[in-house]
Amino acid sequence: MYNSQMSHSASSGSIRSELLEEVKLYKNAREREKYDNMAELYAVINTLQCLEKAYIKDAVPPKEYTSACSKLLVQYKAAFKQVQGDEFATVEAFMRQYKLDCPAAYERIKEGRPITIKDDKGNTSKCIADTVSLFITIMDKLRLEIRATDELQPDLRELLETMNRLSTLPSDFEGKDKVLQWLTTLSSMKASDELTDEQARQMIFDLETVYNAFNRLLASS
Repeated sequence: MYNSQMSHSASSGSIRSELLEEVKLYKNAREREKYDNMAELYAVINTLQCLEKAYIKDAVPPKEYTSACSKLLVQYKAAFKQVQGDEFATVEAFMRQYKLDCPAAYERIKEGRPITIKDDKGNTSKCIADTVSLFITIMDKLRLEIRATDELQPDLRELLETMNRLSTLPSDFEGKDKVLQWLTTLSSMKASDELTDEQARQMIFDLETVYNAFNRLLASS
C-alpha cells in the first residue's frame, strides 16, 4: 500500500513536471526573429485598426490622429518588409493566415495616408515645393555635420509623408523605399545618437540620388 502510494505520487510529480515544461515556438535564433517580426506586424495592424475606430467615434482629435496614423503607417511598411516573402507576398495573405479582421486598418494601408490627409489634387505645386525644400534641408544639415537623430528624424519623416501625398509620384517610386530605410535606421537609435561619418556620407549620397530621380520624374511628367 505504501509503495503503491509512493509510486502514484512519483508518477503525479512526473506529469506535473512535464506540464510545466516550456514550449518554444522556435528552435534557433533565425526562427525566433521570424516570429518576433510577425508579432510586430500583427501588433501594428491591430493598433492601426483601434486608432481608426477611435477616430470614427470622435475619441481622438484630428491632429493627434494624423500624427499617430502617419507613424503607424511608417512602422507598418518597415514591419511588413521584414515579413514579406514567399509565405506572405501581400499583407492580405498575412491577415488571412492569422485571421486579422481589421478592415479599417487595411483601407488605411491601401491608401497609404491618414484619412484626414486628402489627395493632393489642387495642391500638387505645394507638395512638390515642400518635397524639394525637405530634401535640401536634410542634405544641408548633414553637410553641416548635424547628425543627431532628433535633428534629422522629424524632417525625414515629413519628407516621406509629403512624398506619399504627392499623387503624381508613382507608388513604386524607389526613392520612397530609400527614404524609408533611413527613417527606419534613425527610429532604431536614441534621440542623442549620431550617425557615423560613413553613415552620413552614405545618406547624403542616397538622398542626392533620390532627389535627382525625383527631379527627372517631374521634368518628364
